[in-house]
Amino acid sequence: MSWDFATDAEFARELSWMRRFVEEWVYPLETLDLDDEGLLRALAPLQEEVKRRGLWAAHLDPELGGRGFGQVKLGLMHEIIGRSRFGPPVFGNQAPDSGNSEIIARFGTAAQREQFLYPLLEGKIRSAYAMTEPEAGADPTLLRTTAVRDGEDWVLDGSKWFITNASIADFFIVMAVTDPDAESRRRATQFLVPAGTPGLIVERDLGSMEDPCPRPRRLDNHAEVSLAGVRVPGTAMLGERGAGFAIAQSRLGPGRIHHCMRWVGQAQRALDMLCERALYRYSHGSLLADKQTVQNWIADSWTELGALRLLTLQAAWIIDHEGVAAARTQISAIKFWGAKVLHDVIDRALQAHGSLGFSADLPLEDMYRRARAARIYDGPDEVHRQVVARRVLREYSAPADRVPTEHVPTRRAAAQRK
Repeated sequence: MSWDFATDAEFARELSWMRRFVEEWVYPLETLDLDDEGLLRALAPLQEEVKRRGLWAAHLDPELGGRGFGQVKLGLMHEIIGRSRFGPPVFGNQAPDSGNSEIIARFGTAAQREQFLYPLLEGKIRSAYAMTEPEAGADPTLLRTTAVRDGEDWVLDGSKWFITNASIADFFIVMAVTDPDAESRRRATQFLVPAGTPGLIVERDLGSMEDPCPRPRRLDNHAEVSLAGVRVPGTAMLGERGAGFAIAQSRLGPGRIHHCMRWVGQAQRALDMLCERALYRYSHGSLLADKQTVQNWIADSWTELGALRLLTLQAAWIIDHEGVAAARTQISAIKFWGAKVLHDVIDRALQAHGSLGFSADLPLEDMYRRARAARIYDGPDEVHRQVVARRVLREYSAPADRVPTEHVPTRRAAAQRK
């Protein structure tokens, strides 16, 4: 199988415009000390320029205002957008709004699109995706939040944890168990719940490595949410009953392509800074560029980054031509490999800059703190490594004379007996 990542000349011109736009207009936002209202005002004219260019929310289908780009083109766009943490909101594809808009577009009813999707696309409202729970992070089949039918309504009860945008969201997509006795991946259903619905409470904003001081109603915050007797009508169900897990997977697959290409962009920016530093910083008798350790950092970073970029574009190409299911191995591979490359390249760049890199005068310290989260969100590295290993092993079989006998227990069977 061959993969062709070439794009047409018109799209190449769009990418060139995006590079200039991000460097000239988005990077300067990183130097401003603004509260959320000030930041929104600073973002507004840039967002309008992106809309005039026809690149706003480009991940959506044309009938929803997008350009109908496939995953390869979107990946190349996100490589540029991801060079700054302000790139995604400027281009209308920041998480979790972008993923939420995609699944409402795919699975929502006409009424749900009218109420939630179109205002979200216009930037008039914000959203949150409430799936993760204190006891169900890496394994969503362990969800405890329930949705029980009561006449024509559903009543939701449970707790959600580390929900991005919870304090500022105008509505939530909530995953809850509707069929506890069903097969593990058919137990849950998703619901659209407006903020302010009685019983839906944002308990507290959480501090994190990204923002150690929790501040209420802050953009991109994370919060703990409780649901106590939250009553929603039957029309609040998103998609079919029991399809919650499948909808979540459809949301996360292409989303991981976008995440990883943003990581490529961030890591490339860090590598650029590392190389520039090496060529002007003089220490202990020579430039950093002449020192073997720094040369190794540059060589390793360039190679690891190139491998990540090609592997991510390969996954995007497979999705475009064969669908998300065919790219599951590649999607999990780029998730854990990309998180490692992102961290390591930024770490080397920061180390080369010494105290300057550690200071807030450069974006490296912020990039470094945010990079650590990449190993956790969208599934921890360990889960994705396991997925890759299991799927690779499907292509192999034990030699005929080495087939395990029946009395050799698997680890899972041994654990079950205990």
